[in-house]
Amino acid sequence: MVMLSTGSPFPLGASLSPAGVNFALVAPNAQAVELCLFDGTGQSEQQRLRLPACTDGVWHGLLPSGRAGLVYGYRVHGPWAPHEGQRFNPDKLLLDPYAREIVGRYDGSDLFLGHDPSRPGQRDGRDNGAIALKGRVVAATGTSTPPGHARVAAGERVLYELHVRGRTRLHPGVPAALRGTYAGLAEPAVLDHLQHLGITTLSLMPVQHRADEQRLLAMGLSNYWGYNTIGWFAPEARYWSGRPGTTPASEFRAMADAVHARGMELVIDVVYNHSAESDELGPTLSMRGIDNALYYHLREDDRALYENWTGTGNCLNLGEPRVLQLAMDSLRHWACEFGVDGFRFDLAPVLGRNARTGFDPRAPFFAAIAQDPVLSRTLLIAEPWDIGPGGYRLGEFPPGWLEWNDRYRDTQRGFWLRQGREGAVGLGEFAHRFAASSTQFEHHGRAPTASVNFITAHDGFTLRDLVSYGERHNLANGENNRDGHAHNLSNNCGVEGPSDDPAVQAQRSRLQRALLATLLLSQGTPMLLAGDELGHSQQGNNNAYCQDNETTWLAWIGASDPASEMARTRDFVARLAALRREAPALRSTRWWPAEPPRGTPGIHWLRPDGQPMASGDWHSGTALAVLFESTAMKDADAWLVLLNAGPEAVSFRLPPGAWRCCLATDPEQDHGDATRALGDTAEVPASSLRIART
Repeated sequence: MVMLSTGSPFPLGASLSPAGVNFALVAPNAQAVELCLFDGTGQSEQQRLRLPACTDGVWHGLLPSGRAGLVYGYRVHGPWAPHEGQRFNPDKLLLDPYAREIVGRYDGSDLFLGHDPSRPGQRDGRDNGAIALKGRVVAATGTSTPPGHARVAAGERVLYELHVRGRTRLHPGVPAALRGTYAGLAEPAVLDHLQHLGITTLSLMPVQHRADEQRLLAMGLSNYWGYNTIGWFAPEARYWSGRPGTTPASEFRAMADAVHARGMELVIDVVYNHSAESDELGPTLSMRGIDNALYYHLREDDRALYENWTGTGNCLNLGEPRVLQLAMDSLRHWACEFGVDGFRFDLAPVLGRNARTGFDPRAPFFAAIAQDPVLSRTLLIAEPWDIGPGGYRLGEFPPGWLEWNDRYRDTQRGFWLRQGREGAVGLGEFAHRFAASSTQFEHHGRAPTASVNFITAHDGFTLRDLVSYGERHNLANGENNRDGHAHNLSNNCGVEGPSDDPAVQAQRSRLQRALLATLLLSQGTPMLLAGDELGHSQQGNNNAYCQDNETTWLAWIGASDPASEMARTRDFVARLAALRREAPALRSTRWWPAEPPRGTPGIHWLRPDGQPMASGDWHSGTALAVLFESTAMKDADAWLVLLNAGPEAVSFRLPPGAWRCCLATDPEQDHGDATRALGDTAEVPASSLRIART
């Protein structure tokens, strides 16, 4: 007969040791907890064992016969009282929040509902054990991977946001069995491409185990982006190749090692703001049934309802010490066990928010990370907005954090794509964002690199679609084209969608190159969206979160042909990154002095006639020269950027010096010749940019 001894209340989760497996679950409001053991498939329940002890709200027990591979779940007993915040239902098997590996997949069945589908106020009595999500006990990794930490100097960093599956699903250089997997991302052909581009830091969209929304499953879709986490310690098994002798965890670790071997960093997008259990009508998968009132922000006026600052139905309550511990333990697990170097936090204001005081940059979550000897050394990136009251917090995160700067995005789009039309951006706003948005970030010792500059990201149009579509085309998402960003700052050059017109194609190419060049030359931390260097199109879908198909999978046809537009754009990005590496002035980690005298180190803003910009010049015009002079005061350290976003060519008078053109964004003039001398003047065509150096 299998028996449980008392065991220990720590560590949390299922921990394997020579003595057996210790189980520990935080559920302070529960009346009893049953450990349920299953066969290897997770379909047949073999035994139920009551955890014999509860210490400080942690239920625990030791199974001496436990071994690696054991499949388990919990049934938690307590009152069913939704209006008091309690939703215990022992008929629903629950996933351990600390599960290192997850068995099964949520299918949207109403058997997962803790409440009666026809009477939401009543508890559902049907047992879902056979199909519920379960944990699998795993052995200690014994990995030699050092704890994750930032590996690239701040001024050198070039981020690249990608989706593990979409990146290689159609890649001809990746073995068919590995396409769309962690192992596929580690293939030499993939990493060679990234290094050629000059990428230093891979930013993976969510890789923690997710559950797709019931609404999407009913339409035959999935949450492809992955922002619906239910397992914060387990790599998403859908990105595992399934090769014999590997697990999702071991394959992820091998991928991280391959990235590190190239001298690159690995950042993962993490979702600690909400769980996949949705609102009060959503499924009971884990924490809702373990201790609903502990894990979630509940509304004070009716604790049967959830605060919804995320738009997904619920918010995790990181103001509770045990919930904060879950997040910290999870982050350390990814840093120490998997060697992850940093994290991008989805809807990050939620992590420092409560219903009474709102967002606080000194909230427990931020304080816990700041004092942690491992996590404080990782790269920390915030998405600085949520949909709660006062949810837009750009520039308000603690020193040491980087933040996605959507105002940079909107400014560059407005400057390059909207001249002469509603939404056009003037020179003053352009320059402010080009120089790292000091209004938001120059305080409390924060550096210009705190601004993560981007033109496109997963959420929105791709770069090709940005210049090709005037409207969103999201019908495939099943929401009658109402989803996605309503405000469109794109320029379709008068033609909606693909075009065979050479003039339209040339204009779109110029605009894409101008935007890419501006991004790589701006002060701050640049971020590229995977596929923009390949001209990837989503056919105008600007919210492709549920499209796991050719819409989001990167197409590589033509990448190997050096004469193709795809290859030319890829090589153009590589040259931009190389220029950024060559020029310390272009990647300064210090704030430029305001209006320094000519001939002194700094950034100088000039009119096309070569004269310094005056106060009245910032409110009109579409052309600008930017002169960088470094502290070294050597001729080789002077760089000049000539920008013309207007509809006609502009002649620039150049500052004194022997200037050589090293890059032009209009393809017909760009020959990649850094020795091509310029005279006293240079003409820059419409919607174009030039880079010169002395």
